[in-house]
Amino acid sequence: MTMMYQPNPYPAPVIEQGSQPFWEAAKEGKFLIKYCKSCNQPHWYPRTLCPFCFGETDWKEASGKGEIYTLSVMQRGNPNPYCIAYVKLDEGVTMMTQIVDCDLESLKIGMKVKLVFKPTEGDGPPVPMFTPI
Repeated sequence: MTMMYQPNPYPAPVIEQGSQPFWEAAKEGKFLIKYCKSCNQPHWYPRTLCPFCFGETDWKEASGKGEIYTLSVMQRGNPNPYCIAYVKLDEGVTMMTQIVDCDLESLKIGMKVKLVFKPTEGDGPPVPMFTPI
């Protein structure tokens, strides 16, 4: 038996001063992560200062590919089941996200995934999510 993903409405994200370049790039279909200008380490969640050495950071485009680190399929209390997951990006950072557009019962830790942007309510920018490759 399959349990297919069905979209839920996604609220528009709050765009703060430091996150504006991320959301502008998302509108163009680009996925950005922060890198430190001093130690060159990537990190997620984006911050103004590097969490490793406190150096200044800069946005760089990411590949949008990774693998599922861990996941949980949420099916109770919601008519549309969905999957919350941590995805380890090829760049080395891990982010919390949703896995979409697939049979939720087929998902496995270690499965390769790729980025997809999903629209949000109103005029909000699209949000990054992942789907199996």
